Amino acid sequence: MAKLRVAGTWSGVLDEVDLENWTVPMLREEVAKRSNVPAGSIKLICAGRMLKDGDGTEKLSELGIKANSKILASRVAVDEGKSLKDAEELNQRLARVKEAVVALSTRHTDGALPLEDFNMEIEDQLGNKLHLPESDRQALMMGLMLHTNGKGLIRKGKFRDALEVLNMAEESFSLCNPKTIELVDNIAMLQMDMVWCYFMLKDIACLSVAGVRLDKARDGFERAHGKDASRLKLLQAGNSSELAVYMRLELLEAVVAYHSGQLEKSRRYLMSAQTKYKRLQVSDEVLSVVMGMGFKENEAKRALRINNQDVERAVDFLVEERARKALKREENLKRQAEILEQKKYGVTPLKKAVDIQLLNGLVSIGFAKELAAEALRRNENDTQKALDDLTNPEINASIQNYIETKNAKRQKQDTDSKIQLLVSMGFDMSAVVAAVQAGGTMEAIMQRLLQQGPLPNPAAAAAQAQAAAQVAAANAEPPADASFSESRDVEMEDEIADELARTDALSDYDIDVTREGEAINEYLALLDSTGSSSGSASTSG
Repeated sequence: MAKLRVAGTWSGVLDEVDLENWTVPMLREEVAKRSNVPAGSIKLICAGRMLKDGDGTEKLSELGIKANSKILASRVAVDEGKSLKDAEELNQRLARVKEAVVALSTRHTDGALPLEDFNMEIEDQLGNKLHLPESDRQALMMGLMLHTNGKGLIRKGKFRDALEVLNMAEESFSLCNPKTIELVDNIAMLQMDMVWCYFMLKDIACLSVAGVRLDKARDGFERAHGKDASRLKLLQAGNSSELAVYMRLELLEAVVAYHSGQLEKSRRYLMSAQTKYKRLQVSDEVLSVVMGMGFKENEAKRALRINNQDVERAVDFLVEERARKALKREENLKRQAEILEQKKYGVTPLKKAVDIQLLNGLVSIGFAKELAAEALRRNENDTQKALDDLTNPEINASIQNYIETKNAKRQKQDTDSKIQLLVSMGFDMSAVVAAVQAGGTMEAIMQRLLQQGPLPNPAAAAAQAQAAAQVAAANAEPPADASFSESRDVEMEDEIADELARTDALSDYDIDVTREGEAINEYLALLDSTGSSSGSASTSG
């Protein structure tokens, strides 16, 4: 085995290089891995000569490379152009994410009529809705959405992109009242996620920042969870949902301590993290017992980790979780129905939706629902002003007349659209009008028409369809929420909403600890290799 000295994108010594078996692609792959860049972006030069792949079979010894040869590694110029292009694409995506988050948070905090068939709510770890001032609510919602998007990028291994999004999340959280932020652990989790990205990117340059972020994370967890997570355990009936989070935190603290030369401190953190890691390992035996009761592997594993491998408690946890999800689905269906109802009533002059809670209050004291909704719509959901209008005979009569006129117009639009559709299918105009006026479902109307005889020729049908379309267009009016539909990035909004829908109160605590286990063993081995030295440790993955 030989040593090769490398300088450039990465500087150091490659030990145990087998010159008789290694090829240029193998050497390039090794240098690229240590440089944390794609292998295709690295070019290698030795003794003034560029090392080419050839057919991929030539060995380093055949190319004249000997022990202690010096290799210069540099980035390929073409990759710089690619990097610029990647950076531009990332900036465009970040802009889209930010705009979508602002749009969603605004619509779901200021009472605007939702365009979606769902509503976003901020909940605590027990699923209870948090009632916050509008400014805090919007800033917190933006931060949560950006944090969720960043965690999605982490799961996909896009750590650099994730850092950019997490930075935006941190900025949004900073707009919240500090006392509000102290009540939740989201900021602490964000700080730890950012350091996890540094770790996965092997970005030792962020070491000092990482230490500060981890201190903030530990302080934040203690405020939100209580000392030794006592408050969190009380809230969650004594389970150990926090174990994986604190294990990752201690691992990262150990890494920072190691690269800062604080070897004993690093070892203490690693030993504590290792103890937690062992507690998080689920045996095949208990896993099979829980899965045998009809639960999937992922949910069974999570329940066992959270409940300290106790099968009975894990099963109870899973049953309760399913019940919570079923209740959540019912609430979502109810909210969807409310949103559809709100859309029917239109928006206030300031583009807000009619408040269903206030509407139900007016209905409960005897006012007709549609009448009460229109009174609230006109008065920006001011219940007292709506009551004044409803109890004023003249204004009440005016509102009723408006509703009747609107309903008549809506009925005419519905009739015209049916006529247009049936005429476009080839039915005679006069027969269609008569059939539609006779009433009934669309299916009944079509059956009635089919019983009257064959369809007319295509040319006549086309002329009739055009006439019907002109009538429908003349009577059409924009939908109640048309003013909101402009300049929406529906694709990005849907992506963010889907990510939020997949999360729950324990999502942040549900960590696959495989990588953490590997890192614990790696750094313990590094500490063992340094012996009792208290000097500065060398940089390593």
